[in-house]
Amino acid sequence: MQHVRRFTPRTLLGSLMLGVALLSGCASTGSSLLSGAQADDRLTSGQDAKFFSRSGFQACAGAAAVGVLACMLSNSSNKAACAIIAGVAACGVAMGTNYYLDQRRTEYANTTERLAAMQRDVEADTANILERTRTAQQVIADDKRQIADIEKHMKAKTMEKKQAEKQLARIDKNIEVLNRDLKNMTEKVSLYRDVADAERKDGGKKAEVQRLDRQIDEMNVKVAVLQKEVDDLYSMRSAVTLG
Repeated sequence: MQHVRRFTPRTLLGSLMLGVALLSGCASTGSSLLSGAQADDRLTSGQDAKFFSRSGFQACAGAAAVGVLACMLSNSSNKAACAIIAGVAACGVAMGTNYYLDQRRTEYANTTERLAAMQRDVEADTANILERTRTAQQVIADDKRQIADIEKHMKAKTMEKKQAEKQLARIDKNIEVLNRDLKNMTEKVSLYRDVADAERKDGGKKAEVQRLDRQIDEMNVKVAVLQKEVDDLYSMRSAVTLG
């Protein structure tokens, strides 16, 4: 007879906490375990680094860990069930348009006030994108100068290939970090577009929703500016050949 494994609350809790631990570890260590190269400190430890450094899925891991810990320290009669529910709820908090929309609708029953709050959120994220772009532009300018310097030295045969590879690996890591941030920014824009569409379908005032649409479009333009900067750096980096 085939043995059927039964999943008790204890085993479910263990699985959840293991998943949280693994996800949290990935979110905190990034891909530096896979390579000795480190990104520029301005991209990883600056004030603006935190805003778009994690995707919703990674944020879910941190939020779930907090929820699980709270349950284990609580007086709940069924800590295992509490932890499972908290973990699932935390992922919903971190990942979705629906959660954001529900949260704002709970806070603001009045549509005009709610849309005004959403507009402030978009403005704040747009300001964060501008700050991140200023930092990125400084790093990108330095990286372009370094690439030109590498090419000059390699042509003159005054730099060893290993040294050039080491410098290029750091630039590659910078591009990786910036592309990650761009992906998360794009997800933010998509979330806000979904929210605006939901408000429109639910009868939000046309002028107010259109104002939100314009702010989202402006945010998207700022993301596109940074995308072009990163694409230009990637193209310059890709053209480098070390022989």
